[in-house]
Amino acid sequence: MISRSALTRGSQLALRRPNAAQRGFAAVASPKASYEPTDIAGVKVASRDDNGPVTRLAVVAKAGTRYEPLPGLTVGLEEFAFKNTQKRSALRITREAELLGGQLTSYHTREALVLQANFLREDLPYFAELLAEVISQTRYTTFEFNEEVEQLIHLKQKRISAASIALDAAHSVAFHTGLGAPLYPTADTPVASYLNEHSVAAFAEAAYTKPNIAVVADGASQAGLAKWIELFKDVPTSSQGQLNTASAKYYGGEQRVAKTGTNSYVVAFPGASLKDPKPETAVLVGLLGGASSIKWSPGFTLLSKATAAAPGAVAQATNYAYSDAGLFTIQVTGSAGAVRKATEEAVKSLKSVVEGSVAKEDLVKAIAKAKFDLLSGSETSGTGLVHAGANLIAGGSPLKVAETVKALESVTADSLKAAAKALLEGKASVAAVGDLHVLPFAEDLGLKV
Repeated sequence: MISRSALTRGSQLALRRPNAAQRGFAAVASPKASYEPTDIAGVKVASRDDNGPVTRLAVVAKAGTRYEPLPGLTVGLEEFAFKNTQKRSALRITREAELLGGQLTSYHTREALVLQANFLREDLPYFAELLAEVISQTRYTTFEFNEEVEQLIHLKQKRISAASIALDAAHSVAFHTGLGAPLYPTADTPVASYLNEHSVAAFAEAAYTKPNIAVVADGASQAGLAKWIELFKDVPTSSQGQLNTASAKYYGGEQRVAKTGTNSYVVAFPGASLKDPKPETAVLVGLLGGASSIKWSPGFTLLSKATAAAPGAVAQATNYAYSDAGLFTIQVTGSAGAVRKATEEAVKSLKSVVEGSVAKEDLVKAIAKAKFDLLSGSETSGTGLVHAGANLIAGGSPLKVAETVKALESVTADSLKAAAKALLEGKASVAAVGDLHVLPFAEDLGLKV
């Protein structure tokens, strides 16, 4: 057993060496390089390289639910990924990826459909060829749609939670169409009228064109990647198909959905977009926060304190950034009574920021949290790949990490107060899912809709 005296001596030595500790933290906090954008053979490409042994390569396509002309096409296209192509069967693709130790995934956001491969660095040629083949030579067969794609969609529909329904409802009242389309169609959505192998193939033809895709690599040099982009030569440069490309417009409003079981409540406001990444919004997300990131601490964030008064409720602040719009949300989930109480406290917390009652120490913590979320997001969730690709497709450039970190550090109490005030003075988007007899209306919370 380590003696108490030894621990005390160690603590004293640590306190006597603050400069060494500070140097250590500074080294760890160095921001990772930003993605370097370029154009190769008509394909938008972004890459960054830390010379590690693993590479992540993704095709980010302009095929999220915002752009689908008919409901369900995005999820249909997602489920057809890595199925039979003109050259390979689905079985062969699976076996070859397994032999190389690779991982293949497909997923979508409201703006992008992402086909991603994670693999050992030396296997870049194979996986670059495979991704190019998937977007240009997939066979949209009837038997695969009936036996696999449609069945997978039905299974996932059964797992849609109250939190997902509430978030979709908040987007719906905020943006109506486009970004307002649900991220995943519910079981009550009549997708059978629109979704089949032929409509998915037509959507793929419209979405998988060179202007609508970006190839993003994490763990590959631009020079090393350039020689393999030639494999995307078969991707067409145009298509007769049409995407839903209307610009986003914020409306605001309220929607209430009766549902048994878990309850969820969302309060949302216009947020920061990829084109305009407001640093105050990121710091406000860090300040409001949610569950504590340290298991033995209740947390410093305002929402962690709000849920302490409502046992069983879970709250989280998030900014959903899109190419030309953003949605800043506070979402509370739990039993009806706990959700009502926590939501009331959450709105009071946001109002307390406007009143200037945020402690200086909490502001410092919120800025540090925002920086951590920025720097760690790409490594843990792959958001850097998606955001870099979405920015390129929208005609912008990938996020400049060092510049964004400096912007976060420049946020002051006054600028944070002004940002919170602007949110509360504007129209909110409110969604309630669950026991509507208990869940509050927007006007009960003093919000404008």
